[in-house]
Amino acid sequence: MSQKKWYQMTSEETMEAQNMQTLLGLTSLEAEKRLEQNGRNELSDGPKLSPITLFLGQFKDFMVLVLVGATLISGLLGEYLDAITIVAIIIMNGILGFIQEYRAERSLRALKELSAPNARVLRDETILQIPARELVPGDIVLLESGDRIPADLRFIETNSLYAEESALTGESVPVNKHTEALKGDEVSLGDQRNLGFMGTMVTRGTARAVVIRTGMHTEMGKIADLIQNTESTETPLQHRLEQLGKILIIVALVLTLLVVVAGILHGQEPYSMFLAGVSLAVAAIPEGLPAIVTIALAMGVQRMIQRKAIVRKLPSVETLGCASVICSDKTGTLTQNKMTVTHLWLGGNILEVTGEGYEPQGDIKLKGERIDMRNHLMLRKLLQVSVLCNNAQLTEQTEVTKRKKQTADETKSVWSLQGDPTEGALIVLGAKAGLTVPSLSGLFNRTSEFPFDSERKRMSVLVEHQGGRMACTKGAPDVLIMQCSYVLWDDKVIPFTPTLRQKVLAANEGMANNALRVLGLAYRDLKPTESCTEEAEVENGLVFIGLTGMIDPPRKEVRDAITKCRKAGIKTVMITGDHQGTAEAIAKQLGIMPASNGLTLNGQQLTALSDDELDKLVNDTSVYARVSPEHKLRIVKSLQRQGHVVAMTGDGVNDAPAIKAADIGIAMGISGTDVSKEAASLVLSDDNFASIVSAIEEGRGIYENIRKFIRYLLASNVGEIMTMFFAMMAGLPLPLVPIQILWVNLVTDGLPAMALGVDQAEKDLMQQKPRGARENIFARRLGWKIISRGMLIGICTLAAFLIALQQGLHDDAATLIKAQTVAFATLVMAQLIHVFDCRSSRSIFHRNPLQNRYLVLAVLSSLLLMLAVLYIEPLQPIFKTVPLDIMDWIVVLVFAGIPTFLMGFGSLMSKPSKRKPVRYGTTKPVIR
Repeated sequence: MSQKKWYQMTSEETMEAQNMQTLLGLTSLEAEKRLEQNGRNELSDGPKLSPITLFLGQFKDFMVLVLVGATLISGLLGEYLDAITIVAIIIMNGILGFIQEYRAERSLRALKELSAPNARVLRDETILQIPARELVPGDIVLLESGDRIPADLRFIETNSLYAEESALTGESVPVNKHTEALKGDEVSLGDQRNLGFMGTMVTRGTARAVVIRTGMHTEMGKIADLIQNTESTETPLQHRLEQLGKILIIVALVLTLLVVVAGILHGQEPYSMFLAGVSLAVAAIPEGLPAIVTIALAMGVQRMIQRKAIVRKLPSVETLGCASVICSDKTGTLTQNKMTVTHLWLGGNILEVTGEGYEPQGDIKLKGERIDMRNHLMLRKLLQVSVLCNNAQLTEQTEVTKRKKQTADETKSVWSLQGDPTEGALIVLGAKAGLTVPSLSGLFNRTSEFPFDSERKRMSVLVEHQGGRMACTKGAPDVLIMQCSYVLWDDKVIPFTPTLRQKVLAANEGMANNALRVLGLAYRDLKPTESCTEEAEVENGLVFIGLTGMIDPPRKEVRDAITKCRKAGIKTVMITGDHQGTAEAIAKQLGIMPASNGLTLNGQQLTALSDDELDKLVNDTSVYARVSPEHKLRIVKSLQRQGHVVAMTGDGVNDAPAIKAADIGIAMGISGTDVSKEAASLVLSDDNFASIVSAIEEGRGIYENIRKFIRYLLASNVGEIMTMFFAMMAGLPLPLVPIQILWVNLVTDGLPAMALGVDQAEKDLMQQKPRGARENIFARRLGWKIISRGMLIGICTLAAFLIALQQGLHDDAATLIKAQTVAFATLVMAQLIHVFDCRSSRSIFHRNPLQNRYLVLAVLSSLLLMLAVLYIEPLQPIFKTVPLDIMDWIVVLVFAGIPTFLMGFGSLMSKPSKRKPVRYGTTKPVIR
């Protein structure tokens, strides 16, 4: 017996396993002993880090250490303003990282809030109200509608008990609970109907239950443990920037050392070469890169807020842009989480019901023609029973949207449901035809109710009307027809023959195969002499009316969003705790799964698969049904092992571990739990899957912009290094003095690079396949563009310097200053022209250079600052410059334009490469 699982045990075996002698509860003394043995019934926070430790941990990053080195060098050079700027950048990045980590850890605190604060228990044969954290295994807990279940429980007495478990299992409909032992070794969480789970809610009925697990041993505790032990994945952007920093520091130091050594060997003063070398090292390392990345991401965040996507972690903006798989929860994400009647079966005919959600607008149609229930007895009777045999309430509220001044506020009706979603669907069905509880209250008066339970699988009410009394019943069709002796057919009551029963069962099976939740409805006119105090007396000899088929409908905009994702090379996968048939039907409607066949895995199959076996199937699987939180985590990690960048969406507590483990976690802002939001990187404020497509487009655009300004910054830096390197190797004088190098680095690089960070995306951005998870920052020929443009900038700058030197003697100080000024102006102008070339993946001729007005303003500002140090006399001695004449400017502009326009003409002459279509893995048969 000890080997049995809790759901396999009978009530008596459960009591014996918990060493309980009576149903009157534990004694206070025994409860204290068990509390000492098992600990408090609360979720652990895990190892705590102090805020100071979290903050100091932000400064271990390699790029931060590079910036610290740049700060020291700038300080040694006396460039205190540069050093202060770098320190400010380091502190700003540290604060941002600290805030992100601190907020991420709040997910566990949000999870703890789902635990019930108090519980009603039997102790010392007395009902007590105690703090839920003091519950122990073996306690007898009393539950009623509206209670939050305080621990994992085994029900021993239930009365019409329903629990809402969507946050834990993903199933949208409250689950009917009972006390019977279950068979089977691997029963999924959603099917463990004799157990209650911490954090879920009782929506109807009462119960008495035994506590079987507390604290971290509960199902909610397992999720808390998964969150604690799940490491947040390093984003591709973080990986690439760290990679870039290491490359830059090595290359910069090697080239700088070569320049210094070459200069000394060719007779330059060691001290001046040291200063030049240090200046060159500072210029070669783009210390402003983290700040520009942060600014680009922050501005992208503002644009994404306007598109209903709220970013909680800055790097996730870029990460979403390279997502190759989106794992989406079904309930509330792909669907509306509003049960809706879509089909009726009456007298052998299928009727279609239009309209979605709780808004009572829609029609009932037969073969496309609207039906008037006043002329249709069967329909009128079905709607009456739907509304009368019901405890749900539909309420209307007026929502006012404030408009701008001089414009009237916009008002609209918002409909909400109180009660069971299935009953709510029937209430909305009646309201669409004008039948509501208030409209029927004057004609019918409810006198008694026989609640739904798992054994009878039906519910009945008795109502009085002017003509007498009537019983209204709804329930599972296969069970209900056994209580029916008659059927409404062609608006007449006729005997319910075996042939007609088979037609009802066939219709029930057909609707169920289309993932509809099916209910049968029946009635009976009661005789005045019948007492009708027993269920069996009422639910006998009923007249069967028809069937209602309902479903949690897909969101209208989701199908188009999934199509857009497919065109962008992104696969959408459904992961849900709901039943396999329902999941497959929704997946086919949305285009997630091929209409003919596709691969589906359920929770039991996932449990049986090893990680290696799952890895072989994961690329071809479109739907995962009846899964647990552990399964979701395994799926995400398996996809990541296959090289995918995984986005995980969800709204429940059960989604939180997978959301945290994914490359980017996406939570629903309206229906999402606090736990899922705190674990997520991105929150959709409108719960709209389609907003993910907008976020993907924004993320791709931001990453391309980051590549643009990296291309610009590094090509410019390569140009500066090559200018000095070629000059030193040729034994020439210094073409640039240290202060000029630092000025170019501080002013010319900064503003245009920031403007590139907000550049408009290219037109074909969403037609490209996602980049690889570990794609090098220099991939797609970016490295070649940086080196080639940088080399050309360096060669052209040096050429302009040599032409200026030829106008006088090499030892002429005035000639050298003039030549250095020409080289300085050429280098600046070459970079300012090159920045427009960086906007396009092809060349400067393929995009309108004036489209980005911020870039135009940035270039003009840098140009004015350059002219200031050339023509404002007090600045000339500081920057070692002299004014240039017309001939000098001709030389400057010609050589400055060569790197960009030469390469641009070459690109114009070449043919654009054709993009290959994106393909997924092969399709395999469905696993059943």
